[in-house]
Amino acid sequence: MTTTPSKLVDTDRGRFPEFSSEKRYEMLIGDDWVSSTTGETFRCFDPFDDVEWGYFPVAGEREVAEAVAAARTAFKSWSTTRATERAAILMRWADLIRENVELLARLQVHENGKTITEMRGASGALPATAEYFAQLALGPVGLTIEPGMPRHEAWTLRQPLGVVAAIAPWNNPLGLLSWKLFPALAAGNTVVVKPSEVTPASTLLLARLGREAGLPPGTINVVTGAGSTGAALVDSPGIDKIAFTGSTATGARIAQSAAPRFLRTTLELGGKGAQIVFPDADLDAATSSLVHGMVAGTGQACNAGSRLLVHDDVYGDVVELLRGKLADVKIGDPLDPSSLVGPVASRAQYEKVTGYLDIARAEGCELLFGGRRSEEIDGIQSGRFVEPTLYATPNPSSRIRREEIFGPVGGVIRFRDDDEAMKIANETTYGLVAGLWTRDLSRAHRLARQLESGVVWINTWRAFSTNVPFGGVKSSGLGREIGPDALHEYTETKSIWLGL
Repeated sequence: MTTTPSKLVDTDRGRFPEFSSEKRYEMLIGDDWVSSTTGETFRCFDPFDDVEWGYFPVAGEREVAEAVAAARTAFKSWSTTRATERAAILMRWADLIRENVELLARLQVHENGKTITEMRGASGALPATAEYFAQLALGPVGLTIEPGMPRHEAWTLRQPLGVVAAIAPWNNPLGLLSWKLFPALAAGNTVVVKPSEVTPASTLLLARLGREAGLPPGTINVVTGAGSTGAALVDSPGIDKIAFTGSTATGARIAQSAAPRFLRTTLELGGKGAQIVFPDADLDAATSSLVHGMVAGTGQACNAGSRLLVHDDVYGDVVELLRGKLADVKIGDPLDPSSLVGPVASRAQYEKVTGYLDIARAEGCELLFGGRRSEEIDGIQSGRFVEPTLYATPNPSSRIRREEIFGPVGGVIRFRDDDEAMKIANETTYGLVAGLWTRDLSRAHRLARQLESGVVWINTWRAFSTNVPFGGVKSSGLGREIGPDALHEYTETKSIWLGL
């Protein structure tokens, strides 16, 4: 494995000896690694060890303005750099990432408590994403059109937008950042990244590898901090596009800020995915998928399938299968490859998720499985854990059934026929992902069209590929990430006419 530059890695302790608990990290602005001018810092938190580590600068308005200015300056040359050269840099970046996958994976586990298995998979997918957009950048950049007016020719160009503000979440910090970063850079834009305050270190490492790969100064900038830093970036007059993944509430505020300036936005927001099981489904495969969709990533995923819609004819069988499979889910140290559920990522998130257990009790939801907190779970010695928990949620107004919990908590809902399944599935304000389990392909095709969702999975769940678009409808967001559509999100079409 490549040795990461000494500025980022130190050794001194514990489960993560490669990362110093006292390291003082710096932001990337232009060609410089810098601290905050105020000297203000914040710390990361390991949710399993329950300790703070590292010191990260808080970017204020001054640092954000400097980062945007650096990106604006770099845009002048990067936007005119030949696509072949931009692609070559992305390919070299992919190689460096591939050499450092394990380090990137471990760093993310240290930050957010996700399991090493999941973070290895997410980190391992980064090179393919970079390479895909490197190749896509070499493709057609416009169309030649025969216009309706005689003695004229017309053609189009796709040109980069300018400076992109990329705001990434904590639950999959590098995977979801890559969906913004690589297409933006491939298209000729420059980027200012604001990682979550929960997971800044992994983003700084990714940016460092990008600079080693040959990204010119100012092409990628990283400012660290919490909400005020993100607000300063969103409100900056120097940005041309906002790409955000996070909560629907924050996405709405970003959209409000962007609207008066007519800024382009890509917003990948919340979800409340419905997994629908019909009587003819393979129940063993379906229930395994239902469990995986509900608890993978400790349920801290916008693509979680937390609404389990089950046909009356198989309701009892499905519930019993779910109980048995949930009992087999291993909860524990996220560095253990056999752990499927790790700790909740932060103290605030733990309080939010466990608060829903109290809400379910107050609503009178029937507890079908789980419901225990860390101190009640056998074998848990440290960290903030929530046992995978399943409720019966027949009441349409139940908050457990309607609200995004972002934890390993799901609700089962009975239905009688296809029409009722569609009514229940579409009753939510969200529309990111949904799934069907049935052997009837006619039903599958027909209902996939009726589901108000940007992504529909049939007889599978959490299937992703870099060349297949991802994104939501309704309050789950705007625009698409990955796939060929993504490059269009970072370019503007210009039409050119020639009179003959």
